[in-house]
Amino acid sequence: METQQEYDYNRVASAISYFKENYKSQPKLEDVAEHVHLSPFHFQRMFQNWAGVTPKQFLQYLTAEYAKDMLKTTRMSLFDAAFETGLSSVSRLHDLFIKVEGMSPGEFKNGGESLHINYSFADSPFGEILVASTTKGVCHMAFIDNGRQEAFEVLKSNFPNAKYNQVVDRNQQNALFVFTRDWSKLDEIKLHLKGTDFQIKVWETLLKVPAGGFTSYGDLAANAGYEGASRAVGTAVGSNPVAFLIPCHRVIKSTGEIGQYHWGAVRKNAIIGWEASRQAIIRG
Repeated sequence: METQQEYDYNRVASAISYFKENYKSQPKLEDVAEHVHLSPFHFQRMFQNWAGVTPKQFLQYLTAEYAKDMLKTTRMSLFDAAFETGLSSVSRLHDLFIKVEGMSPGEFKNGGESLHINYSFADSPFGEILVASTTKGVCHMAFIDNGRQEAFEVLKSNFPNAKYNQVVDRNQQNALFVFTRDWSKLDEIKLHLKGTDFQIKVWETLLKVPAGGFTSYGDLAANAGYEGASRAVGTAVGSNPVAFLIPCHRVIKSTGEIGQYHWGAVRKNAIIGWEASRQAIIRG
């Protein structure tokens, strides 16, 4: 059964698709509301409750012009130019709170037979997710688009011989707090990741990109210490095992185009607009 949060996200996603497909004709609020089968009043209220801003304000965060400006702003902040650029220190909480530990070869040897993995299902502003953790931290987070069983099978394919238990633990709870609007009570989020040294370095570098900000594949490669390795870095981004927490959605084309995303272009637009809206609210 669809939860209220899923209901809201599915309609928001449908509205974003409609806006993007028909932006040249500048659709009115009434047109989009009709598309998602809501009255203009209820659509506006639902959207603002989800995003914190109006649909019109939200769409401003999805333009190529805005993305290019933020790409430049983020690049400056990453080179310690200062936060006068408009990105508040609050937006860097990913960098401050998320700690990464790579799995040792022994931990994923023989399909992870030495690992005990807890997993659970939860709602997020962008649809249902599966989150899994070892005793050391979150090892997997994925959006669910084709049912819980398929999502669980994908998790098991990464660690086929691990022991699984469907239970919510503290590592998962801390990770899920990142979907709340208030990060002031956010505890440290620990990630326990299976990956090569190269992949983990790329993922750690991604954590330095602030919420509401962007990086390009070229800039990400340079900041990770792999100048010119954009293609390899792109592959590492695509193999990110922890959706949202490792913010691969913040990697865009240097032209300002949002580009593709493992979890779908519409979801990427939704996440980008949601984060930008939240940062705008924080800045007042």
